[in-house]
Amino acid sequence: MSEPLVLGIETSCDETAVGIVRGRTLLANVIASSVEEHARFGGVVPEIASRAHLEAMQPTIKKALADAKVSLNDIDAIAVTAGPGLVGALLVGVGSAAGLAIALDKPIYAVNHLAAHVSVDYLTHAQEIEPTIALLVSGGHSSLLQVNDITSSVVKLGQTIDDAAGEAFDKIARVMKLGFPGGPAIDAIAKEGNATAIDFPRGLTTSNDWQTRPYDFSFSGLKTAVARYLESVPDYVRSDVAASFQESIVDVLMLKALAACKESGIDSLVIAGGVAANSRLRAVAALRCEKAGITLRIPAPGLCTDNGAMVASLGALMAAAGREPSPVAFDADSSLPVTVVSLS
Repeated sequence: MSEPLVLGIETSCDETAVGIVRGRTLLANVIASSVEEHARFGGVVPEIASRAHLEAMQPTIKKALADAKVSLNDIDAIAVTAGPGLVGALLVGVGSAAGLAIALDKPIYAVNHLAAHVSVDYLTHAQEIEPTIALLVSGGHSSLLQVNDITSSVVKLGQTIDDAAGEAFDKIARVMKLGFPGGPAIDAIAKEGNATAIDFPRGLTTSNDWQTRPYDFSFSGLKTAVARYLESVPDYVRSDVAASFQESIVDVLMLKALAACKESGIDSLVIAGGVAANSRLRAVAALRCEKAGITLRIPAPGLCTDNGAMVASLGALMAAAGREPSPVAFDADSSLPVTVVSLS
């Protein structure tokens, strides 16, 4: 199948998402989010997310098919997020996808949520850039990867050892009473602030860190430093705190990513995941990559957060590459390693 028609289902967290692609052409991308149901708790509640997926699954699939102007019988393959994620939420998607695969007698690809975030880039760029360095930054993950082949070979170079970038945004936004999710709120306020007003720490960037764990991330210390600053300075300027905090995260992410490019000799960088929608990260990445001679690719903001298009995209790439489909009976894996692109 050179241009397979693939339906992808994503339910790893609080979005019930269904995407449909034909080869590398996006036909539909429908998202039903339960984020408002979680907002009053300051974070995602797994049981609420699972119930919301159950309620939204059928309407979301029907809307995606209508948007794509295709029927279920037209679909060549099904793709679904098998992990990592919230296990209850994953099971709703896995069960739905397996049911479709059996009913339609179509192959199913149980794919890695993190690899899918990177693969969505293939929907918007025709030029191949493999191998590439990938900076994956989302609510629960901050990782540096070397992607030799998105369908079969992803090598982990480094990852967060505590809070991921997205978690840090959410936690500081909570302390500053900005609501949930915190990333978009801090991004908006930071545009009015001075990014150099407060010298917040850059985690794992000492000379010893560069020697022992050059591609790992740590944002827990930054989170603590910001919280202490807010406690000790009652009349703080909220926009300056947001801008300085955001700058620290962006600076560390780009320092590590460009170091990985330089050390590996790979002159391309893909930034993916929910935090890739952050306006400051996108701006700094563009400037620094241009200066370093690195080809930068970042998906459109709407394709950075969890979505079904990214899952369908990875499924389509695997089908086109002739990769073996997954067995219909497989288990969701809440801690699926990023190096496992799909279950077989």
